[in-house]
Amino acid sequence: MSVTHEAHRASETGKPPRRPPRRPSRRATETRAGYAFLAPWLLGFIALTAGPMVASAYLAFTDYHPIRGGSWIGLENFEKLFDDSRYLESVEVTLKYAIIGTPIKLAAALGVAMLLNNRRRGQGSYRSLFYAPSLIGASVSIAIVWRAMFNDEGIVDGIGQTFGMEAGGWIGNPDLTMPMMILLAVWQFGAPMVIFLAGLKQIPNELYEAAQVDGAGAWRRFRQITLPMLSPVLFFNLVLETIHSFQVFASAFIISRGTGGPANSTLFYTLYLYESGFGPRGQLGYAAAMAWLLVIAVGVLTLIFFRTSRYWVFYAGESR
Repeated sequence: MSVTHEAHRASETGKPPRRPPRRPSRRATETRAGYAFLAPWLLGFIALTAGPMVASAYLAFTDYHPIRGGSWIGLENFEKLFDDSRYLESVEVTLKYAIIGTPIKLAAALGVAMLLNNRRRGQGSYRSLFYAPSLIGASVSIAIVWRAMFNDEGIVDGIGQTFGMEAGGWIGNPDLTMPMMILLAVWQFGAPMVIFLAGLKQIPNELYEAAQVDGAGAWRRFRQITLPMLSPVLFFNLVLETIHSFQVFASAFIISRGTGGPANSTLFYTLYLYESGFGPRGQLGYAAAMAWLLVIAVGVLTLIFFRTSRYWVFYAGESR
């Protein structure tokens, strides 16, 4: 029916003409489609991230047991933490691992990245070979293999005895368990190596050529060109690897068989958190308090990194 006929009919009946139904605009359609695609992530975030975070924040102020339930006790869990010698040992072990292991891992990643930055035959194969351990990650299978290599009958102990080291394995020696854990972390330097390699590709060769003409040696070129130009990438890797060092769990759990031994030398923070919440004691409230202290500590440390980065991180186009 035409619009003119519809208007004439409306004038005869005294009713206003019917308007054709409005089609939704393209923007509205795209908005609804966007929310539809976003809905699974939002539901997952609420159910798997935000919900557990709110629940753990509540549990941190309760004396909660999975079977007996719990009651509100306020800040008592946080006060007991600082009187818990085992908790303080877990903090010490984790800090030692982060302070020693993270710089060594980053140095190894940067060194290998600089070697791979030069064009050579089979370069892609070398990159894949060095990156492969990071694909495996801190899996249970790798931890089992690592334990078999470093126990009293492992290949590492056999090689060490040929060089005069005492028998007994690294796992049973409290003085060697931390170097063993750091070695496992350094072995998986593939991820920061790839990021360093991408940053090295962005440094203009003209800078090195000009410095070489001025008589700058390899160390001077590294110190005055490579490090300043690579400082944003170094900062990124430093923040990520520091956070990862506070999250060590699977390897420590498998290697120590969940005990944190010997002599609490592998009692990492997350391992004691798991033991407190899901061990025989079942102190979920106590474990939740530990978890929130870890979140706060990592947040404060990250904030310190960002605040101090202005003194040593240099971005292109900035005047210093």
